[in-house]
Amino acid sequence: MLLLPTEVQQLNTQFGEHQGPFFSSCFSTMFQTMYDWFWWDRLWLPVNLTWSDLEDKDGRVYARVSHLYVTVPYSIVFLIVRYLFERFVATPVAASFGIGDKIRQKAPDNVILEKYFCSYSRNPTQLDIDGLSKKCNWTRRQVERWFRKRRNQDRPGLLKKFREARCVIYANSVFNLTIVSEGLFPVLLQTMLESQYWYYIIEMSFYVSLLFSITFDVKRKASLKQIIHHLATLVLLAFSWCVNYIRIGTLVMIIHDTSDVLLESAKLFNYAKWEKTCNTLFVVFAIVFMVTRLVIFPFWLIHCTWVYPVELYPAFFGYYFFNVMLVVLLFLHIFWAYLILRMVKKFLFGNVSSSLFLE
Repeated sequence: MLLLPTEVQQLNTQFGEHQGPFFSSCFSTMFQTMYDWFWWDRLWLPVNLTWSDLEDKDGRVYARVSHLYVTVPYSIVFLIVRYLFERFVATPVAASFGIGDKIRQKAPDNVILEKYFCSYSRNPTQLDIDGLSKKCNWTRRQVERWFRKRRNQDRPGLLKKFREARCVIYANSVFNLTIVSEGLFPVLLQTMLESQYWYYIIEMSFYVSLLFSITFDVKRKASLKQIIHHLATLVLLAFSWCVNYIRIGTLVMIIHDTSDVLLESAKLFNYAKWEKTCNTLFVVFAIVFMVTRLVIFPFWLIHCTWVYPVELYPAFFGYYFFNVMLVVLLFLHIFWAYLILRMVKKFLFGNVSSSLFLE
């Protein structure tokens, strides 16, 4: 039976009136199911624990998921503080060290070459250079020289690199743990300390701010590895916080921050052309890096999270998830250790400075 257009419209209207509540109810049910499944006790906690066991009681304070919401506004505060620090503190300090940007020769204006540079490639092939030289009525040598100057224009200067050094932030993180927490021993307690709360929030806010600033920071060869490292670190910290693994999380942070302070300090002296001080700090950094990230991290921390839990309760998804993330960090440590050892070998047994690594 055929329906008139008016009848079809009427049916569509009636169906639409019931469609909204129906789909809304389905979406709500689906969301609630996913929410319940995601926070299922057996997924993240051992068989003898539930989320109710991690509620504050009997003088014990535990971490809560809602605490992590403040990391977003705090990361914005970090970006603002960083901008003010770079402009009003780091820039005068750099000037006192004689650090400044070199005046680079600007490439002459050329619409054709600029369009190719921005839209296609910063390093044209020989075939493309031949084509561009014909379009611009330039020689091949002139086109090659233009691209070289244009690339140099976008290269960050020493002043920008000096201002981006983050040793102050890393040093503050170490200070926050060792001084405010009254040493490392409180991290072995079951209950959460206020200083541990702030150590987590500051650290996570800092890493979130690094992800926000990745677009305007100096582009480095290992930028992709750094992004993976930042994401893995944030996932690890967030997970350890939600399931109250704050003791192991605090120890993971401290072994990372310890060597990072030395690396950022070596960068500062590298930009200031204090070569001997830079090389000395780099060697010390390499030693601390190897000890903390290739010895303490796998043979103490990962060993504790991998071996001891299964002696107390059967393995569960959260156990595997946490350890896999730790292993991801370990593989990144091994990759960086390889680069560090190659550079140490070159400048200890050759004539190469550690500045090549610290650029």
